[in-house]
Amino acid sequence: MTHEMNLHDAPFDMIASGNKVYELRLWDEKRRMIKPGDEIVFTRSRGGSDLLRCRVVALHLFASFAELYANLPLLKCGYTDVDIDSADPCDMDIYYSKEKQASYGVVAIEIELI
Repeated sequence: MTHEMNLHDAPFDMIASGNKVYELRLWDEKRRMIKPGDEIVFTRSRGGSDLLRCRVVALHLFASFAELYANLPLLKCGYTDVDIDSADPCDMDIYYSKEKQASYGVVAIEIELI
């Protein structure tokens, strides 16, 4: 199965370079349809026709981003050497409300470029 997702420029570029291998999302209805072996086509959210095709390697489920941050290598989740010291699970609050995080849980979608 093929899924489609949008990404901002920085995470899009990090996946394209191979530096980001975990895409962090809510474990909502849409993401619950994703299975290892599926494909995800990422599109830049700010327009353009850039696409990345990735294969889902694994799904890592957590109750919260705090638990996820404590268990995965953040340099593979979208952080860099420049901002890793300030990495905080609350960084995800700008994308997902605390209520939605508590309701759904979260997932790190492990991917590889095709």
